[in-house]
Amino acid sequence: MSELCMMNPQTGKWIIVAGIIIVIIGVLIYFFYDKLNWLGKLPGDIRIEKENFRFYFPVVTMIIISIVLTILINIFKKFF
Repeated sequence: MSELCMMNPQTGKWIIVAGIIIVIIGVLIYFFYDKLNWLGKLPGDIRIEKENFRFYFPVVTMIIISIVLTILINIFKKFF
């Protein structure tokens, strides 16, 4: 069996970490949803609205989220 398919303690650790991160994000959204209404409405986000058509592409929001996640992952990897 390949190394990727085998369950081991390391896999369990990563699943627990992913679950904790999802719970933290859920709590932040639940309690601070009214404070996060700017997210997705930043200058540079593409929004085209017509009568029967809507196109929305949050470019700047995705870039900011990517930068924040990259920083957090690098900090996490440094300590673990």
